[in-house]
Amino acid sequence: VLLVVVAVIALCAPWLATHDPEDIDPSARLEAPSAEHRFGTDALGRDVYSRALLGGRISLVVGCTVAALATVFGVVLGMVAGFVRRLDGPVMRVMDGLMAIPGILLAIALMAVTRASLTTVIVAITVPEIPRVVRLVRSLSLTLREQLFVEAAHAVGTRLPAVLWRHVLPNMLAPLTVQATFVAASAVLIEASLSFLGVGIPAQTPSWGNMMAEGRNVVAVAFHIILYPGILLAVTVLSINMVGDGLRDALDPRLARQL
Repeated sequence: VLLVVVAVIALCAPWLATHDPEDIDPSARLEAPSAEHRFGTDALGRDVYSRALLGGRISLVVGCTVAALATVFGVVLGMVAGFVRRLDGPVMRVMDGLMAIPGILLAIALMAVTRASLTTVIVAITVPEIPRVVRLVRSLSLTLREQLFVEAAHAVGTRLPAVLWRHVLPNMLAPLTVQATFVAASAVLIEASLSFLGVGIPAQTPSWGNMMAEGRNVVAVAFHIILYPGILLAVTVLSINMVGDGLRDALDPRLARQL
């Protein structure tokens, strides 16, 4: 329910915003929360409430897109590694190499050689997340390929792509769905971190990371600039993780029986 509320607020942000997020008012710099500015104003006099609402759209778009892309590429590479034995070694060594580099550092490196944009941020976050999905899918593939229904499909002459699509992938949906939620939560945090460090979303675009980065220089006199985006970021990540925990409990038959 919490995630649905966050998503609805983000989608309706243009209508819920009380001010133009880009409207600069030097006479209203660093104002505390009030009836006119619910979350106060930043160092340029912009309305923090309106910018925070629109920043939620960036976070949700990044989280959902990264989760989808990482899952798709991870499934393809993981199945290849699990069912095509001569490709198992090369694929997994590449994945191990990517996992040896901290995800945030790899994302910063990718951002450093490209132009800052939403697309670039999504690609930079997706690349470090793919190996996690690949390792999960590979381990599931190694287990499923020994099952009788897979051997029976091979015995009647079913081609490998059809076996993977009809028999293997449906049996992976439960753990993949749970993993995708955790990837989405991680992507939201990494996007905020990149923006906070100045190598993520362009500064003129409202995002929670950008807002907290702008507020750190005046935190002593205007703590609200960091407070409200931080709360929204924490609530969003918490809600995504709660969805993941709920799906894990609901999709695992053993846990479902215990509950």
